[in-house]
Amino acid sequence: MSRSEGLRISLIVAVAENGIIGRDGELPWKLSSDLRYFKAVTMGKPIVMGRKTYDSIGRPLPGRPNLVVTRNADFTADGIAVFHSLEEAVEGAKSLGGDETFIIGGAALYDEALSIADRIYLTEVHAEVIGDVSFPADLSFDWIETSREWHEAGEQDDFDYSFLVLDRVATV
Repeated sequence: MSRSEGLRISLIVAVAENGIIGRDGELPWKLSSDLRYFKAVTMGKPIVMGRKTYDSIGRPLPGRPNLVVTRNADFTADGIAVFHSLEEAVEGAKSLGGDETFIIGGAALYDEALSIADRIYLTEVHAEVIGDVSFPADLSFDWIETSREWHEAGEQDDFDYSFLVLDRVATV
């Protein structure tokens, strides 16, 4: 699958220092500020997720089109659009208009989408945590950091964290 013309494909993900992004179908930390950031950044824009990610959320996220990618031909749920490949989901998002679509997980979808992504909204969780799902890539190549905001842990946030925006390095 090639990069999409006219539509920015962005990943949004929180990753611990040891690469962990999930544990037992949930986030392995409490970072209320990150959830608010996720909502603010994705609101009104299509979000694409794998079926397991959808199951872990348990409902469509309000205020944005929810597109679920699954191999299960019989899968349906109210309030979502079902696609059977990432390519189909991106075409579905493109048909909605707008300028940006977000890939919100899980690991297999991130892995597939990295080759077509233009931007990554990365929350660095400044801790090593126990988990069973890791982010599938080393982001030290092909990406340039265009912004970073550091935040301290607090009453609603278990760990220090940083919000980063990474843009794909232009290739000649």
